[in-house]
Amino acid sequence: MLDWQLFGEVAITLAVIMDPPGTIPIFLALTSGKTVGVRRRAAWQAVAVAFTVIVAFAIFGQSILSYLHISLPALQGAGGLLLLLVALELLTGRASEPSATADVNVALVPLGTPLLAGPGAIVATMVFSRQVDSVRTFASVALAIVAVHVMLWLSMRYSVLIIRLIKDSGVTLVTRISGLLVSAIAVQLIADAIRSFVAEP
Repeated sequence: MLDWQLFGEVAITLAVIMDPPGTIPIFLALTSGKTVGVRRRAAWQAVAVAFTVIVAFAIFGQSILSYLHISLPALQGAGGLLLLLVALELLTGRASEPSATADVNVALVPLGTPLLAGPGAIVATMVFSRQVDSVRTFASVALAIVAVHVMLWLSMRYSVLIIRLIKDSGVTLVTRISGLLVSAIAVQLIADAIRSFVAEP
């Protein structure tokens, strides 16, 4: 029997942070100009990468950060800088230029991490993993993480249908808007990191 309260807390928290519907315009922007097969492959690769990162940090997160002497604010700042570079590419239109390694890069960075498995999702997962003290709580947290990643995959998988409706001009517009949104997310991450560094004794 699952701990449904814990399941709900984990699922809702991660869904809000990882924002499956919000990934659709960014996914469309980053995969514009690609074939349907490439977009579908990028969708499941990005979710697989995000899931791997989330699970790894859930199990080994605190040990990894402690071993490397990395603080959570440093992780936030790094993610913010990486997203800022992505945002500049989206705003200038360079992100839509085809290249031999574009598919792999889009699935790994920035889709898989830090857009999906970003500092917020990683920290939330590490916090919830501390509540695991039995098979029941472990199953609740694990199934909640799986459920959120299934929602992410469905959002990106069926975003291909949206492309058929909005055409190339619509994708260009979505790309520019996504660039603004991603840049705002990046600045917020950097600002939060700086605030945390300043607040440290």
